[in-house]
Amino acid sequence: MSTPRISLIVATYNWPRALALVLESVRRQRTMPLEVVVADDGSRDDTREMLDRVRPQLPVPLVHVWHEDTGFRLAAIRNKAIAAARGDYVVQIDGDIVLHPAFVAAHAAFAQRGSWAQGSRALVEEPTTERLLAGAAIRLWPFTPHLNIRQNAIYAPFLTRFVKGPSDGLTRIRGAHMAFWRDDLLRVNGYDEAIEGWGREDSELATRLINAGVRRRNLKFSAVCYHLWHPRASFDAVERNHALYLRTVREHRTWCERGVHQYLTASDRVA
Repeated sequence: MSTPRISLIVATYNWPRALALVLESVRRQRTMPLEVVVADDGSRDDTREMLDRVRPQLPVPLVHVWHEDTGFRLAAIRNKAIAAARGDYVVQIDGDIVLHPAFVAAHAAFAQRGSWAQGSRALVEEPTTERLLAGAAIRLWPFTPHLNIRQNAIYAPFLTRFVKGPSDGLTRIRGAHMAFWRDDLLRVNGYDEAIEGWGREDSELATRLINAGVRRRNLKFSAVCYHLWHPRASFDAVERNHALYLRTVREHRTWCERGVHQYLTASDRVA
């Protein structure tokens, strides 16, 4: 099978310094994605200004997809980024995920038709995150100070094929690092925009994909990445969003009413 053309989608909201670190790690990739699409959930002008400064430094197109800030609408902005993406494979991260230099190459090697990938990440604790944001040159690897879940920082690609892990759409689902064939996302209508506020938009999508016959595979030890520390999000919407997730489970849903198709051109829609 030929190597997929990868669109790297990076979700962000009002944290341009962290996003700049992420984009610097993209610039250092051994294998470049086709493009980087920043899915911006309504950030202030300083994010756009930073992207304008960084854009000439990246060897691939940098696309900024933005909508007005009317609250936490991650599902909607990711749908808009998916619609704008030109690649046939979407690797999705958050704007506080710093990448190992082999990250994109690992996803290209792991991509397999009929499946989507759940990635892992090591957690950079507050002291090291603050130093990185201040411009300190810190090597990110399994022995970095103030690192949590260190095993996820191990780069050992020969181990990747031995990883099994969960096969459902809820256990250890992390929307901060996932990957999908774009046509699979279109087939289930992407993210459900009825889900607003933090929580369950990723599990609900994963479950619809599984219901549609797209199996989950777990990617570890090759697409290594590091999640910067930040204060915890508000959990106010989790109960409501979990009820929407449970409806998808109960009704074995493969489609959502408000999804990515509303942003597609007629030629791009998948029946």
